[in-house]
Amino acid sequence: MSGFFTLANLSFLLILTVTFGGALIAVAGRNIFHNVLGLALSLFGVAGLYLYLNSPFLAMMQILIYVGAICIAICFAIMLSEPLYLPRPPRKPAKLAAAGLGAGLVYFMLSMLVKKTDWVAAPVRGTDWSIATIGHYLLTRYALIFELISLILLVAMLGAIVNARAGRGSAES
Repeated sequence: MSGFFTLANLSFLLILTVTFGGALIAVAGRNIFHNVLGLALSLFGVAGLYLYLNSPFLAMMQILIYVGAICIAICFAIMLSEPLYLPRPPRKPAKLAAAGLGAGLVYFMLSMLVKKTDWVAAPVRGTDWSIATIGHYLLTRYALIFELISLILLVAMLGAIVNARAGRGSAES
């Protein structure tokens, strides 16, 4: 094949179709579980884009972390939370104000941290960016990233359990 219809271009178009198709399902579906499945399909497409860009490590991390962990945690949260057809209690303005104040404080602190950090560019030439080196860095120098991912998953699961207990009543009653 010559011109536009090469195997590389066709595979890229297939990956784009999967990514955008999953994104459309994620935002246009009427069932929340179908939305999560569309999100997982879209994230698989993003992993395909990483493969297309010759980054197999990032593609595998995309599948393991986002598709395998985050989407499954969202599915557990959906299954453990209260049904959508039940009426929701009214929100209290004091709680909304406290949440807004807390979010604003976190935003301010993170923006100050970003502003005051002395950012150093990573060396481009002479550095071995193989999968083994990246894995070594992630498990030694940048181990905090993996700890934060596990903490986010733990908070998501605890939030789902708290929502489930609040929606269905506690075990004592």
